[in-house]
Amino acid sequence: MSEHKSKTEDRRKFLLSIGAAGGSVMLSSTLPLRSAIAAGKPPTINIGQIAPMTGAAAEFGPYYRDAVQMAINHINAAAEKVLGGPIIDKHVTVDTTTIPTVGVQAARQMVDTDNVAAIVGGWSSGVTVAVATSVSIPSDILQVANGATSPLITVLPADAKADLLYRTTASDALQGVVAAQLVNGEIYPDYKFKTVSTIYINNPYGQGLSNSFTKAFEHRGGKVLAEVPHPEEVQPTYKSELSKALKDKPDLLIAISYPSHSTVFIKESRDIFDYTSWQFTDGNASLDLLKAVGAKDLDGKLGTAQGEDTTTTAYKDFAKHFTTDFKYDTIRPFTAAAYDAGMVIGLALAKVIIDGQTDGSKITGSVLRDQLRTVAGPGGTKIEGGDPARVLEMLKALKAGQDIDYTGPSGPCDFDKNGDVITPINIWKFSGDKIETVETRPATSIPKE
Repeated sequence: MSEHKSKTEDRRKFLLSIGAAGGSVMLSSTLPLRSAIAAGKPPTINIGQIAPMTGAAAEFGPYYRDAVQMAINHINAAAEKVLGGPIIDKHVTVDTTTIPTVGVQAARQMVDTDNVAAIVGGWSSGVTVAVATSVSIPSDILQVANGATSPLITVLPADAKADLLYRTTASDALQGVVAAQLVNGEIYPDYKFKTVSTIYINNPYGQGLSNSFTKAFEHRGGKVLAEVPHPEEVQPTYKSELSKALKDKPDLLIAISYPSHSTVFIKESRDIFDYTSWQFTDGNASLDLLKAVGAKDLDGKLGTAQGEDTTTTAYKDFAKHFTTDFKYDTIRPFTAAAYDAGMVIGLALAKVIIDGQTDGSKITGSVLRDQLRTVAGPGGTKIEGGDPARVLEMLKALKAGQDIDYTGPSGPCDFDKNGDVITPINIWKFSGDKIETVETRPATSIPKE
């Protein structure tokens, strides 16, 4: 994501919200890490989170914050029984506004004032890369992203030796292929287009997914007429970008952006250019977009997104607890992955403590990193997350000296050498006033190109 200066003082400010282990949220500016260990109690650390609480993707941020809080609640409840007390002291969430410069400022203050050892997030690849490069990697802090999908993250130069950037959702190298299969009629024979243009947000997410789709679609004999970037800051109009994208009359326009941007250019596509042949990606699986554009014009329109198998026990239990505990009536994309990001950090922390570390100040990002593949990798006992009883089972297994292979509601968390995982890709659609998953494509069924 390219960096832009904020236009107002409010854009330069950020929200700092801190949730205690019980799930309550309060505002604060300083909460130093507990350095003294109470007698008979395990050491604790603070966990940070970067999330879009305002800005272009504000509708998603609260889901991600609360999913991480639920993972922390599950870990701490289990630690009370197995280790004699909670192991995560504070959950510190800062608002990125989906802008890299704001995300970096917020993450820097969180790191400096709250001494977090690990960060969950982000959702935006541009923010994730900027925070990793400027804040977390130089500070020896582990970052586990829940929604950052850019292929750039796999090969990020700043992380080549550090190995401190991970994610619990698949790279867009997979989504681009499935989007191309969909457009090419390989999934639904009566849904097939020969020429396509893309309009994408000019950041690592948009660039990476547009390029991945173009490569896969042209490999199949299709023609991409134009790949048109738009600025990262929300603009009042996108007529210039739409003119370029629609100039040669493509059969289909693929929108690779965020809700606040797409709301403007999808309306303009319809109202100014009389063009309504659209396909979407994960960034636009948005109820705000649906409400703004209207169900009449979006009904039945398809999209792709990193997904999860909603038939698994892990996902069903996660959904039950999440909707009950936090009073949601829906679960947004990458929410389950946020729970998994918080959970793998918590499990790694438990393993560090079980192995004998008694000083929370010595539990750094690299110390946690060294246990990630132990608690979430092939070779151990497979145990699913999403439920407090199974989290307790995991901590008991770790205390007994067993390796575990954590599988979460978003899928297996088997990190490869680049910190990537392979998860399913969903095909979804706008359906009335809702967003529905049409089909889940298992990772094993997705070709490499």
